[in-house]
Parts: sequence; structure tokens; C-alpha cells
Amino acid sequence: MAGSAWDNRMSEFELKIMQPDQWDDVAALIYDSTNAWYVANGKPAIFTGPRDSTRLFCEVYEALDPGCCVIAEDVETGSLAGSCFFHPRITHVSLGIMNVSEDYFGQGVARKLLRYITQFSKQRGLPIRLVSSAMNLDSFSLYNREGFVPTQVFQDMILTVPEDGLQVEVPVDASNVRSAVIEDLPAIIRLEREVSGIERDRDWEYFISNEAGIWHVLVYVGGDGRIKGVLASVNHPGSTMIGPGVMLSDEQAIALVYEQLNHLAGATPVWLIPSLRKNLVSTMYKWGAKNCELHFAQVLGAASPVEGVVMPTFMPETG
Repeated sequence: MAGSAWDNRMSEFELKIMQPDQWDDVAALIYDSTNAWYVANGKPAIFTGPRDSTRLFCEVYEALDPGCCVIAEDVETGSLAGSCFFHPRITHVSLGIMNVSEDYFGQGVARKLLRYITQFSKQRGLPIRLVSSAMNLDSFSLYNREGFVPTQVFQDMILTVPEDGLQVEVPVDASNVRSAVIEDLPAIIRLEREVSGIERDRDWEYFISNEAGIWHVLVYVGGDGRIKGVLASVNHPGSTMIGPGVMLSDEQAIALVYEQLNHLAGATPVWLIPSLRKNLVSTMYKWGAKNCELHFAQVLGAASPVEGVVMPTFMPETG
């Protein structure tokens, strides 16, 4: 990206690529600005762990895609005004977590960051995918004005899992679920192509390898030996989430979610499920899960129709 027009000063801000010595500043920005928005809108803070817990975003995104976080700095003061991560993939660019400092709300910082990434994507001929809050109309309008089109609605569900696991009726046989191994990678890639039309081999390899010790990946194996569902989770003070995942049916999704919830016994994970999957939604309610937010999947450019169940996440953003 060096030398592009977007590296030059724009208005009162300069866009740059985040450097390793800026990770702590970006982590603090993510923590403070995200919590500030939720509290200002009558919601509890999202991040409740240590303030440096959101350094996880820098660690994960940089492990997957070094040099793919753009920041906006105040030209006069050098202060960090905003940041946005992004994921270049073979099939698309996934737009990750975007944050703007409270000191710079309403000054066009988010629009400048977004246009940096849309320019990046146009140069490569790739669509951009993201998942954004339906509650944050400013965010929705930002993407919508740039041409992003909603493709799916997701319910953010939350549940505190008992220490001894879920004591619920499971309407499916979960015995076909097992831990993923690296040899499953080709089948997982094929499955995701089939279900959602995207490919992100590095992500799945990173989750399964689990060098950080915070990821857990499960697969659903059919009677024919074919992998028909995959679901990851992360357990860290900066993010306790189930996802990403893709499955051919609601039944496979239910079995995978059940096993991931039990893996997270004692924790309070959040996971996203598509609102149109009636059986999946009703089962989550029966287990005691509650809605805590709604999100839209949005795309700028071409998008394949979904042929199954997609469960996105924010750690990292997966489109």
C-alpha cells in the first residue's frame, strides 16, 4: 500500500499502516471506543476484562495478515483517531473491527478508513464482506452509503453455561461431532465454498493449529465420512465467542453449538445464528439463550447465495 494516494494526508488526518509499537494504542482504542458507544446507547460495556485484553485483535489479525490494519492519525497532534483491520482472501476482502476515538466522532474518520479498504479491494477486483450491528445506524449508514447491501440477518445469542455443562434436551445426535485436525483442512475449505462461496484456508489452519491455546474447532462428520459442518470458538478475556462456522443443515449446527457450549462450561459466550433458520433459533431459545443484539451481513460487490447455515464471528471478522 506504500505510495498509494491513500497514504497521503486527507483533510486533517493521515492514513498509515499500523506498526508493532502501536498495538497497545490500537487495543486501547478498541476497548474504549467500543464500550463508549454501547454505554452511550444504554447498553452494558462489551469488553469487561482488563483494558489490554483487546490486544488480542492486534495479535490475531497480524498473525493472519501482517500489515493489514490501517490507522488514522491527527496530523497536528499525532493522536490516534481511528483504526480498521481487514482480511484479504482469495475470494474476497473481509472488513474487520473498525473503531474511532470519541475525540473524533463525526469527523469523517470512519469514512476515510473505509474508502482506503474499498480502494484496496477494487485494485484486486474483490468484493468486500462484513458483519455490522443493526443497532448502530451510523455504522449501517456508513456502509450502505458506500454501496454495501445486506444479505443476511443474524441474532447475537448469549448464554451463561453451567460449570457442569448444559443440562438440556438435544434434538439431534451429537455423536458425529469430533475435534478437527489439520488433515480436515481440505474438506473444510470445500464445505465453506459449497455453503457460502468463500475461501479462507489460512483462517481455518490458524484456528485448528491453535498455537495461542485459545481456539477450539469441531467438525460434524456424516455417516458417509464426509465433513458436513465445522464450528470454531475462542476463549479469551478479550473475546469469548462461538464461530465462525458453516453447516449444511440446522441439525448439524445444533449439534456443533451444543458441543461448543459444553466446551465453554462456566463461561458466557456469544454466538451469531441466521434469523431465517427457524429450527436452529427455536432450539437456542429452548436452551435458555437470549438475544443481545442483531447484525447484518453486508457485501460490496458480488455474493454467492448461502446454501446452508453460516455463523460468523468478530474474532477475527470473517464476513
